[in-house]
Amino acid sequence: MSAGDFQECLDRGKIKKFTSAKALVAKEIKSCGHDLTSAEKSFQGRNYKWATIQAYYSMFHAGRALIYTKGYRERSHYCLIVALRVLFVEQGVLDVRLVEAFQTAKSLRENADYEDEFSKEGAEGLLDKAKEWLRQAKLIAQK
Repeated sequence: MSAGDFQECLDRGKIKKFTSAKALVAKEIKSCGHDLTSAEKSFQGRNYKWATIQAYYSMFHAGRALIYTKGYRERSHYCLIVALRVLFVEQGVLDVRLVEAFQTAKSLRENADYEDEFSKEGAEGLLDKAKEWLRQAKLIAQK
């Protein structure tokens, strides 16, 4: 994923400039925390499918909060990942491992959602990464 991919997302309208974006950062971080709490409750209740899906969406909202800080909005989960790489990883603001974890989470969420394939271990790993996403989103949004 590169600046060329980012430009393609812009050209296709899957990433757009969004004038109200910065005003919505706090709302996205709150959604991130809410989904994380829900994922933890689902995990405790041994509902690993929903824990996986909710942990992914927690990470999604954290990622969305970050691109909102740059004045963009996504219209594609893939393009959100591209934007995170270009706007944050390439700038040395976000560890590439978090974006890679988000990509993994996307695959696990799709498997849980569409194929009914999920595991306790997968859900547990996503919960750990979602917690780190929330911490990083809060830190970066404060800058």
